[in-house]
Amino acid sequence: MSGMTIGLLMFAFMLVLMAIRIPIAIAMFVPGALGYVILSGWLPMIAHLKGAVYGRVSVYDLSVIPLFMLMGAFAVQGGLSKALFDFANALLGRFRGGMAMAGVLACAAFGSISGSTVATTATIAQVAYPEMRRIGYSGRLATAALATGGTMGVLLPPSVTLMVYAILTEQNITKMFLAAYVPALLAAIGYLLAIAIIVRVRPEQAPPAQVVPAGEVVSAAGRVWPILAIFFTVFGGIYGGFFTATEGAAIGTFLTFGITLLRGDMNRERFVAAVRSSAQTSGMIFMIFLGADMINAALALSQLPAQLADVVAHLQIEPVVVMAGIMIFYIALGCVMDEMSMILLTVPTLFPVIMGMDFMGLGGADKALWFGILILTVCEIGMIFPPVGLNVYIMNGLAKDVPMAETYKGVIPFLATDAIRLSLLIAFPALSLWLVHRLA
Repeated sequence: MSGMTIGLLMFAFMLVLMAIRIPIAIAMFVPGALGYVILSGWLPMIAHLKGAVYGRVSVYDLSVIPLFMLMGAFAVQGGLSKALFDFANALLGRFRGGMAMAGVLACAAFGSISGSTVATTATIAQVAYPEMRRIGYSGRLATAALATGGTMGVLLPPSVTLMVYAILTEQNITKMFLAAYVPALLAAIGYLLAIAIIVRVRPEQAPPAQVVPAGEVVSAAGRVWPILAIFFTVFGGIYGGFFTATEGAAIGTFLTFGITLLRGDMNRERFVAAVRSSAQTSGMIFMIFLGADMINAALALSQLPAQLADVVAHLQIEPVVVMAGIMIFYIALGCVMDEMSMILLTVPTLFPVIMGMDFMGLGGADKALWFGILILTVCEIGMIFPPVGLNVYIMNGLAKDVPMAETYKGVIPFLATDAIRLSLLIAFPALSLWLVHRLA
């Protein structure tokens, strides 16, 4: 068999293992190890593992991931989510569909300190969903809005997926953070417009607007100062050049723990739960790293990435069409993979292809940042895209009174706004790069 055939068989075997619910790390490691043995032998494979495992876990830049995850865990256990939702609801409650909009904005704000879509969705939903149902929101709109809002944790700094992409492609993490803000803002605007249209076309989906007294708005604003303090200290310091992203993550973790401790919201049990959840999630991520490294090493031996790059380079089609095809591929891949696995598996193969093509005269650094934002946007879409959509499953676990089919119907308008946003980001790279050029 040729190397390319072996590479394709490895990829197919991996998808089969994922489809039968084998853990992602194992589903990538086993085909990679078998392919490496077939292509090179047992001893070279063992020699590769001996250095690859240490080489991966000893990377200093990767320490930013467990640090930001611990910061988010402290925020979850410290009860900062309710203050965010109450403030957003006080601002938007006067509009029809305002509480659904508040849920989306609270997800965006919480995602900017937790860095995790799963933590954001689960945390805000536990606060917002019972209240939305109590005042008369339909199960379809309530679950769809919260599941969709939670996806912004993929794109908003300190997104773990965003940091992994930056590390894999050797990009500046601070610049990646800056590139993500305008696309994330477009996402939030699109989701709010989708809710506004839904409640006007289908008014039975939401109760009438409720005016919130000015005093309640001021009171709610006073309770969100810890989140603002953490955000501006961490990201202001990073963007101002006072400390690196890793140092910012350590400072943010310390501040979040200190504030929740001073507020009386942190005790021994919650501290242990935060550390345990961070350790478990970080361990899972690093296992996925090792699985992806194994299959990517085997794919490199098979020459599949190089041959794929050569085929694409000689295709007589516009680069933007290639990019659109890659985005469709990611959406399809999202049906069987989570966003972290997709990034780790595909970026080493597709990144050289993209860097070898001319996209509207973009330089190498700009092209890398733009491609990263596009991938993260598609990963965000995959979190709610039928027939899987991890966030839909999370919401279904929390909202057992709403059939999953109803939530899938509810996310369709939000997916329509995502399609428009993705098209704009592909057609106009400046949307992703403007803030980088202004501040970096």
